Parts: sequence; structure tokens; C-alpha cells
Amino acid sequence: MLSKKKKQNIIKKFQTHQGDTGSSQVQIAILSKEINDLAEHLKMHHKDHSSRRGLLKKIGERRRLLRYLKKENPTEYEKLVKGLKLKQAKAFQSKEEEVMEEDFKAEEDGDKTE
Repeated sequence: MLSKKKKQNIIKKFQTHQGDTGSSQVQIAILSKEINDLAEHLKMHHKDHSSRRGLLKKIGERRRLLRYLKKENPTEYEKLVKGLKLKQAKAFQSKEEEVMEEDFKAEEDGDKTE
């Protein structure tokens, strides 16, 4: 369970405008923190099946919110995923590396034609 102060800090960091407490970005960030806390709890208490069920429900809710955000606002989705360091961020990093390699190859080809 997140303390009120921790939740307020997360809201301040991920809000889209002043007074925003319920946007997809904020909800995903809060769920991510709760998921991380529950995962740590389950590492110590591996037989706590009720907490495991709660964890799976939170993961499902976050997945639905991420899917919605990706469909509605892909740039915000990419920014949020990188900010939270979720697994999806690795896909964006590899795409950026591919683009950089293509740019580098294009510059090399340009040098050869001159």
C-alpha cells in the first residue's frame, strides 16, 4: 500500500496538467509502483496467494491502460514507458539504435559519392 506522500510525488511527476490525478499516465505510474512493491513482498512471502492474485489484477489493469494510451497517444505512451523503465522501453531503444545506424550509413554513403 502506497503512503499518501509517495502517491502525491508520483502524481506530481507524471501529471499532464495542474490538478491532474486521474489521467492514464498517472494511473499507470501508480499501478507500476504498487506492482513493484507487491513483487518485492512476494519475493519474501512466496506462499501469499492472495497478494499474488492482487498483483495479477494490477498487472492486468496496467496492461489495459497501456494498450489504451498506446492507441490514443503513442508519443505520450513512449515517453511514459521510458520514464517508468518498463519492458516496452527496450523496443523503443532498439528502434532508436536502428535509426541511428541508418543515419550513419546514409552519411557514409554520402561521403563515398562525393
